[in-house]
Order: sequence, then structure tokens, then C-alpha cells
Amino acid sequence: MIRRATLLLAGAALGAAATGILVSADIPARAAGDDSTYREMSLFGDVFERVRSQYVSPPDEQKMIQDAINGMLSGLDPHSSYMTAEESEEMRDQSKGEFGGLGIEVTMEDDVVKVVAPIDDTPASNSGVLAGDKIVEIDGESVRGMSLNDAVDRMRGEVGEPIDVTIIRDGVAKPIEMTIVRGIIPVQSVKWRVENDNIGYIRLTTFMNEKLDESLVEAIDEIKKEVPEDQLKGYILDLRLNPGGFLNQAVAVADTFLDEGEVVSTRGRNSSETRRFDAGPGDLTDGKPLVVLVNGGSASASEIVAGALQDLKRATLVGTRTFGKGSVQTIVPLGSEGSLRLTTALYYTPSGTSIQGTGISPDIVVEQVLPEDLEGLIRPEGESALRGHIQGDAETEEGSGSVAYVPRETEDDVQLKYAIDLLEGKVTDDAFPADPEKAVQELQAAKTPEPEKEMEDAH
Repeated sequence: MIRRATLLLAGAALGAAATGILVSADIPARAAGDDSTYREMSLFGDVFERVRSQYVSPPDEQKMIQDAINGMLSGLDPHSSYMTAEESEEMRDQSKGEFGGLGIEVTMEDDVVKVVAPIDDTPASNSGVLAGDKIVEIDGESVRGMSLNDAVDRMRGEVGEPIDVTIIRDGVAKPIEMTIVRGIIPVQSVKWRVENDNIGYIRLTTFMNEKLDESLVEAIDEIKKEVPEDQLKGYILDLRLNPGGFLNQAVAVADTFLDEGEVVSTRGRNSSETRRFDAGPGDLTDGKPLVVLVNGGSASASEIVAGALQDLKRATLVGTRTFGKGSVQTIVPLGSEGSLRLTTALYYTPSGTSIQGTGISPDIVVEQVLPEDLEGLIRPEGESALRGHIQGDAETEEGSGSVAYVPRETEDDVQLKYAIDLLEGKVTDDAFPADPEKAVQELQAAKTPEPEKEMEDAH
């Protein structure tokens, strides 16, 4: 029997770091009563033996099996895959707060590696890699024909060793060649500071950290020490360019700002697999006004937090539409053979809304101005644009996502400046401040079927 998994992710796409995970139930070794399926499996065995015995050169049999597994999983959706024992260990190391590599979140699209987002202050970010870039060559070898895991494995290596990558960027006529020196990628998942002496600013860069919630509490405590309670106007929670991570950390982060209420629910193939995650008492920010910044790089776990705080009217969302990854991946350990990352559920915000393929629309839309040298080069990114993605319940042609860009310099950050002006009262909007007392009635209305619809179903 396959032992139960203990890890759960919620995020954009794994690649160089994980992004979307839940706890597994035992998976049956085989489905019952489908003889045609097992005839096809017999065909697979015949093909395997034919290749093994007659291919022009002796093939790597282990790699053949891994490629077959990856082919099966990648045909399901962009977020399901097989991880070798080494890759599984790397993911566990990363979750502890540090890993080696370039510092990019990636997925596979059109047979090339697509950058979801570069992680702040990493070799990739410092070399100028942008969200939406497509890596077509690694050390002179085309990535076409590689699996995502193969490509990620090639980008890993000894710290201090250089790697040559060739990038195609929309709007740039010629491929861009970069040499990036691999480094230790510290997962500094929480950054904080005080803005204008009276506003607490907290940025979460990833949810792929088992101690994210503890670091968040420390950040809030430090802000309270620096700013007297009567002078603290509120908080800004920055989730831009955050591709996701562990589901339990997303729940814990949302709980930090809530006194009660549902944070998220997950619904799998069977109704018995539905799970609900609630907040407990104790808003550590004492109900101070809260603004959450989001953009097209805010995915999965970030969207869980943003969706909960928006639906429960604890925060006002400012920015642009989020990535729209509303699926959950279960990590199933396979002993010494690695692990299986399989999409097993969709998650729903407190209002019962699936954001799969649609994303979350902010309460106040504020477009970030791009510098002249990047205009036309950074395009909107979203789950709905990924080939083979799971069609969302409410997905339309409009799709999900938006431009994923945050300026390095604070003075150029239009979205951050707007959030500060909101908290200081320099600009006003009906959506700010959010009023939690209005949430209960609206959530009940959202979840209650219309009488006409019930009558129609009864007939």
C-alpha cells in the first residue's frame, strides 16, 4: 500500500520551486472493472520491450520509464508531474528556507521553459530575467524534448558555477543570451518595513516555507514595537509576484488577520473529499485597516489569502487581476522512487467561488506603469493561457491574470503609493476601509440558491 502523503501545496507552477499542495489519501493500485485500460497497459509493455531490445543503441531503461510517467502526467494539466527521489529531497530542502539554483519560478509551455516570476534578490532577478521570458536553451542545448523536471535539474548545480541560458522575450527580435552564476537561494519569505512612520508594510515572496506564519508574526510584532498603536494607520500586505506554496501556510497567513470565518474549502473528485479550513479567534493586527496588493504574479496560495480577506471584507484588494490557479496538488511519496505530484482538488473562496482560470479581481484596479524599456515586453500572464490547464467553473474568454511587474524602486511603484495614500486618507474609495460586519450577509446571499432556480431544479 502506498503510504499517506503529509505535504500539501497551493501555487502557480512548480519548476524551480513548488506552488500548490494538499495531503493525500491512499491511492488504489488499480481501478476496478476497466479491461480496456489494462489491454492498453499491456500494449505499453510490448512497446517498452520492443524499444528495449531493438532500439539502435541501448536505451536508459530507468529514464524511459520516468519519461513515460512524466508524459502521462503532463498530459493531465500543467501542474501534475513526477519527481525523482533527488527532486523530492530538493523540494523538502527548499521548504526549510533555502535551496540552490537561479531563483526562478517556472512552468512548461509550448515545449520551452516559461518564467512565471523571478524571486527577489536572486541570480536570475539580478541578471534581468523577467516574468514571461521563455528559456529555449540551457548551456547550448535546446530544452525542446526535455521534461520540466529535466530542465529544472539542468539549471541546478554547484553554487558559483555559471550557466548559459538563451531567452526569447516578447517584443525583442533576437534571442537574449545570459550567463548566470548559480547561488544559494535563501527563501526570505517575509520582508517588512515601516512606510511614512505610520504604516506597516509586509511583503510575502513565497508560501514555500514551513515557518512563514512564524516569520509573519515576528514582522507584525516588530512593526508594533516601532510604531505606537495610536499612530499606526494600518497595514499593507504585498502578495505581488508571489507564486504560492503550502496550503497550510496560506490558511495560517489569512488567519493572522482574521477573528473567524472560512478561509478556503477544497473539493475533490468525490464529495467525501471536501475539506473546509476556518480561521480561529485572534486578529494579530487588532483590526487595523488592511490593504492587499496583487497582480498577475499572485498565484494559488496568494489567491487563497487574497480571496479570503476580500470575501470576509477584512481587506481592500488593490492592483490587477491575479494569476488564476485554483487547483491543489497532492504530493504522494513513492518510497525510494521519488514522489507523485497530482492535481486532486480545486479550492474555493469563502463565497464558494472557484478562481481557476479567472483569477481574483481587485476591489480597486490600479495599473502599474511600465518603464519605457519594458513597454511591450512584459505581457499579461495567467493560468487560462497555459496549454492543457483545467477549465474553470466560471472561466470565460477574458481569462485570468495580468501584467506581473513590480518596480525595484519604491518611488516608481504606483500600486504601493496608492495603498499608502488610501491608508493616509489622501485618496478615498467606497471599497476602503473594508467592513467585516457586511461580509456575513453577503456570503450568505452568495451561497443561497435563488428560489426560481430551486423550483426549476425540482421540476
